[in-house]
Amino acid sequence: MSTTALGWPKATAVVLLNLGTPDAPTTSAVRRYLREFLMDGRVIDLPFLSRWLLVNAIIAPFRSPKSAEKYRTVWRDDGSPLLVHSKALVAEVEQALPGRRVHLAMRYGNPSIGSVVQALAKEHVTEVVLLPLFPQYSSAAWGSAVEAFQEALAKLTVVPALSIVPPFFLDDGFLDAHAGLMKERLAAHPVEHVVFSYHGLPMSQARAACSGECPVDRPGTCCQTLTPKNRACYRAQCLETTRQLAARAGVTTHSTVFQSRLGRADWLGPQLDSTLVELAKSGVKRVAVTCPAFVADCLETLEEVGQVSREKFLSSGGTHFELVPSLNADPRWAKAVAALVRRSP
Repeated sequence: MSTTALGWPKATAVVLLNLGTPDAPTTSAVRRYLREFLMDGRVIDLPFLSRWLLVNAIIAPFRSPKSAEKYRTVWRDDGSPLLVHSKALVAEVEQALPGRRVHLAMRYGNPSIGSVVQALAKEHVTEVVLLPLFPQYSSAAWGSAVEAFQEALAKLTVVPALSIVPPFFLDDGFLDAHAGLMKERLAAHPVEHVVFSYHGLPMSQARAACSGECPVDRPGTCCQTLTPKNRACYRAQCLETTRQLAARAGVTTHSTVFQSRLGRADWLGPQLDSTLVELAKSGVKRVAVTCPAFVADCLETLEEVGQVSREKFLSSGGTHFELVPSLNADPRWAKAVAALVRRSP
């Protein structure tokens, strides 16, 4: 058994941290979730009062019933897909890390960060390895999740040491696991074109994370190559993820797009749906969509892509739409997660 600098036995816990999900596919549960999610200043970067009015007077009241209907189309008998897959991943990773307790936390919703941190305190944990389940960096996801976890941890009387696994979009284990899923699906269902779809980001947030020299809204600029200057640029990271996965999966004809746009502000593009329509109208009949920003299937992959985007492509002239599943609890991905944890400082 390893010990601390004082000679005490170490008690190391691992926390896998994902975005979150409503507790149920009901209007009231979705409203609670949206309020918590959208009141995060890193998600909607408006002054508090403007954000409060937008979320509580407009978005939550009017969007919740429609969102609840969408959740009902993907909800499983055993619960939210995101939660079910995340729990299964925890079980797989815990088996791969003997002697370490693995917890699941959600940035929004349950199991909450606060409840998990209290559990860590009761277990007298001396060290925590935190792995945010977001392959690429964005302030709205990775940054917000880490900030919230650090704040909750700081409230403890005895604060354990914390190691944080950085964004892993270039990790060989992650890339090989995702490319493996792609190759299996594409071998069984050949297509003419593969679309790599990433969660969208407001242009203002994309610019804020760059060095100031990276015009993310102009195609063909420095975002096309990942460099030390733009290493925190979300678009550059997504484009590099596409290059890595396409090479490993043997994909030669592909596009990189963004999805899940919210509001009227300028967002990263091109957009998924318009790209699919253009492909269909140009004569492409068979496409596959893979979502490398999501490690677990959720509303955005299953409903937004698997249902809505599928229908748009087929109704525009396409004949086959293949959704590559997320990594979920694939053994290759669980092994990669365990390796990321072991390599943490």
